[in-house]
Amino acid sequence: MELRPIAHIRTDFPTKFGVPRQSGLVGGLKGKIVFEPEYRDPEALRGLEGFSHIWLLWDFSEARREDDKWRPTVRPPRLGGNKRVGVFATRSPFRPNNIGLSSVRVLGIDLHSADGPVIEVEGADMMSGTPIFDIKPYLAFTDSHPDATAGFAEETFGSGLPKESMHFAFSTSLAESFTPEKLEVIKEILLSDPRPHYHDDADRVYTFEFAGREIKFCVKHNQIEAWIE
Repeated sequence: MELRPIAHIRTDFPTKFGVPRQSGLVGGLKGKIVFEPEYRDPEALRGLEGFSHIWLLWDFSEARREDDKWRPTVRPPRLGGNKRVGVFATRSPFRPNNIGLSSVRVLGIDLHSADGPVIEVEGADMMSGTPIFDIKPYLAFTDSHPDATAGFAEETFGSGLPKESMHFAFSTSLAESFTPEKLEVIKEILLSDPRPHYHDDADRVYTFEFAGREIKFCVKHNQIEAWIE
């Protein structure tokens, strides 16, 4: 069976580090879904304007093992990177088929842009250029399960840095390089704690690329220091 990308997404992340670990964690993150030329038919999106959210099926294009072999177990970062669990009990990118699944909010649909029909979304957890295999509408009456349980992720996922007690120290150059909206997104990215969860070194500096700039940060007790050079 051959899967061909129908589109690619454009986001502010040119590399993997810093991208939220799940869709919707940083709601302000925006992206644009740009279709491949053969799929740029406005008729394919007829009726989509009535849906607030969509599912995206996409390719973990930057998660390829050198030996091209699948492993039955993986080590989720949220479990400290040391405990192994079954790959099918995780959302690890290293799977028999490297397919990702994300739920995103539809902000708007431009049927007549220079790139053909474009869907603007927010809450995506993908780096720019990620291939998209399919788009499906999100249906709350079947897709939402409020009584669902989440296994080991129940306690570990979403446990980023505590919003109430964290303070930010942004350099002047960083604050002046982004709009207030982008700065709020950067704060949410940092609060989601993109560091590996077995790292807790206050002097260690981490770097991620966002919106054309290289942002450096460190976490010292209850303060996040961030700057650009």
